[in-house]
Amino acid sequence: MNDRCRRRKNCRLCNSNKIEECFKLKSTPPANAFIEKEKISEEQEHFPLEIFFCKECYHIQILDIVDPKILFENYVYVSGTSPVFVKHFEDYANYILKNYSKLRNSLVIDVGSNDGTLLQFFKKEGNRVLGVDPAKKISQKANSQGIETLNGFFDYNYSQEIKKKFGKAGIITANNVFAHIDDLNDFVHGVRELLSEDGIFVFEVSYLADVINDLLFDTIYHEHLSYHSVIPLISFFDKNEMTLIEANRIDSHGGSLRCVVKLKKNVKLHIKESVENGVKLERKMGLNKIDTYRDFFTRMENKKNELQKLFKKLKSENKTIIGFGAPAKATTFMYQFCIDEKIIDFIIDDSPLKQGLFSPGMHIPVYSSQKIYEEKPDYIIILAWNFAQSIMEKHKKFKDNGGHFIIPLPKLEVN
Repeated sequence: MNDRCRRRKNCRLCNSNKIEECFKLKSTPPANAFIEKEKISEEQEHFPLEIFFCKECYHIQILDIVDPKILFENYVYVSGTSPVFVKHFEDYANYILKNYSKLRNSLVIDVGSNDGTLLQFFKKEGNRVLGVDPAKKISQKANSQGIETLNGFFDYNYSQEIKKKFGKAGIITANNVFAHIDDLNDFVHGVRELLSEDGIFVFEVSYLADVINDLLFDTIYHEHLSYHSVIPLISFFDKNEMTLIEANRIDSHGGSLRCVVKLKKNVKLHIKESVENGVKLERKMGLNKIDTYRDFFTRMENKKNELQKLFKKLKSENKTIIGFGAPAKATTFMYQFCIDEKIIDFIIDDSPLKQGLFSPGMHIPVYSSQKIYEEKPDYIIILAWNFAQSIMEKHKKFKDNGGHFIIPLPKLEVN
């Protein structure tokens, strides 16, 4: 290991050193490390992707930590490019304001606010809003669109600066961020200090139960240090003087948890049934047993063989294949399933930030969707499979012209 990647020796939730490796994926470059044409001859640095199980609290995690500056300062994922996510965040804001109406006029702080898509809906409803995000260009974009955004990494020290300048927040959100944090105790200490007495901390994370059930191995990449489930989170927040009061399952990213947490000293806590439901489900699935994860790896290898068999057949028929979507998960997916330039000719992505660049490590070119109709491929494998329905609807013309879509997960389908 070096300064760019270090390995921790204990569980990031309970600090136990009783941790054991479950399985190992292929090493990859950082999942969003797209490069310009001038650099495609340069080999990108690869980092380990090994999954560990904590025998003490049952938390699943990566212990190899890539320097966050490498991962996030030049981030290329933008929430607002996906109509599905824009609608998701609108519904998200409405849910919070409806169920916690006393907080309607309070300050809302979104940690990992990206381009401010979520905050715009709170602002529309009259809340004061503030974003915090480490990506420089995306923070600038959010500010230019009227969402005040601080550029930096959130931690306890930064929370003190924010509190001094902006006061306490009634609502703090962190969406698809809580899995990115190495020092979660410090992060939550910052949240706790910044939260008003009756405030709520709301975060969404990919749900480990869905990852295991639907074989969503491609959600494993260097940005995601933790793979969260309800049982470990209950004890983690309890230790941090907070209480998990909601753990609702939602559809985004192939299956996520929306957790709501309050300060423990607030005696009017009401823990919703969703928390106990999560505990029961996880025990039934065996998420507290390491053998569950070793079986997961075996199932993943079987899926790889199934997809490679399909590719072999199509290539023997001289069919052309391209990819659609260049989300972070596509990097893990392509490496683990050996989908390189011999399989796909190029990748389509709707984000202008990725168009004209080349994919991490494999250096496959990324274009706008116009390229589909110029090149007329026979098959499109949807790498952003969680948006498969909207992609197929938007590009119905491709199918009408005789093309076919391959949806690789959760179940392999050819349409």
